[in-house]
Amino acid sequence: MVTSLSRKIWQTLASIKTGVILLILVVIFSAVGTLILQRPTTDPDELQRAYSPQMLRVLDALGLTNVFHAWWFVLLLTLVSLSIIAASVQRFPNAWRFYSRPYKSPDENFRKAQALQAVIPVRNEEAGLSAAERGLRKSGFNAEHIVHENSFSLFSERNRFSEMAVYIVHASLLLIFLGTSIDALYGWRASLMLTRGEQSNHVQPENATTRTLPFFVRCDSAGRENYADGSPKKWWSNLSVIENGNVVLRKQIAVNDPLVYRGLRFYQASFGDTGKIDRLELVATARDGHDQKDFTIGLDETFPLDADTTVRLAEFFPDYAVGDGRVYARSNSLENPAAHLVVESKKSGKQINVWRPQIPGLDENEASPYIFEAKDVQMAYFTGLEVSHEPGQWFVWAGVILLGLGLAVVFYLVHVRIWIVPVRDARCQLALWVGGTANKNREAFEHRFSKLVEEIEREIKNSEQAAGVETSVATVAVR
Repeated sequence: MVTSLSRKIWQTLASIKTGVILLILVVIFSAVGTLILQRPTTDPDELQRAYSPQMLRVLDALGLTNVFHAWWFVLLLTLVSLSIIAASVQRFPNAWRFYSRPYKSPDENFRKAQALQAVIPVRNEEAGLSAAERGLRKSGFNAEHIVHENSFSLFSERNRFSEMAVYIVHASLLLIFLGTSIDALYGWRASLMLTRGEQSNHVQPENATTRTLPFFVRCDSAGRENYADGSPKKWWSNLSVIENGNVVLRKQIAVNDPLVYRGLRFYQASFGDTGKIDRLELVATARDGHDQKDFTIGLDETFPLDADTTVRLAEFFPDYAVGDGRVYARSNSLENPAAHLVVESKKSGKQINVWRPQIPGLDENEASPYIFEAKDVQMAYFTGLEVSHEPGQWFVWAGVILLGLGLAVVFYLVHVRIWIVPVRDARCQLALWVGGTANKNREAFEHRFSKLVEEIEREIKNSEQAAGVETSVATVAVR
């Protein structure tokens, strides 16, 4: 009973119907994974905006927000793989027998069953086969002599290996499914936020503990390019990989151009303002008008204006407001900026609070020996990186390449076989039986077969005419 059950399971797995149904399910759920927003690549806030709390709970419970890492998707891929293996194992012996031992000497029953065949009368078997061989070569076919006890026939074949292309496709699908399963079981995705000059080796997967990388990633700079209407065109980040204290790799990444190092991919996922200043460009003019300085300063940086006076950028508000005798930021947007500068005298130690723009009740601008004007401000930006570890990608890419080769063979290479056999017709007259078959594109092959038969008839006719002339010449010579 166990043997009977195992045989039934094997036959079910090896069934073409089972394989097709499983493949359709894989395609359907893969499409679902592209239509429904997926974790962790989608920001949690975006998921909350896209789906109601109840719908999001249902999608999470079914694994539809992380389809390609769900256990049931891996199980489905495993079943498809087992079905492909079972079908291949069951059918391969016959396919290999057909491939390794081509049928070159057709018997009478085989000849009668052929859809494409022709019978060409000849006077001499050897001369007729020689003419037929020339016709084959002129039509682009090589001829193989098949020797029998008292005669020989011709056989021609092209692209026999295309019969095995289906197994190339099967192997490619197995590689793709293997790589996808490895990624689902052992791969992970995480996020990393960096500002200019910041470096880190800690990434944060969603709903998982922080991972520590064996190297640091530093953001050297980040920015974006805009279209004429101000909408973002491109986000980019200049990244450096630091290992053992040395920079081992530098690259500018964009949305579809990641940095790859040690099997990890760093994608440009987001970009935005931190609400903090990066650099402030100022012009300081002495009140007596004898000295003027252009300089750039960062937050909490100090710049010497002269031998006795320094200035420090103490605070910066991108969108300031005043309330209850203090300054606060209403937003992180650079709409109404304010800078708090502290001018200090080394000799007296006195500090003067300078605000640009002036804020009554808080600024001491008139007491400052210098007048400050802001020329430009550069805000600090953060770059959002998506970090992915996909150990099965090499299997996936190998499978994709192999799949392309297999499909090219399946669709563009035709297995063609042609037989030419000397026979006796119903009136016992000598003739050449010509038959041919193709495993695909039969209409095109039918036209080509007709051309081949015409070429063989032409060669036979020319051969027999030449033989008739030679006989006549020989007769005249004897007389």
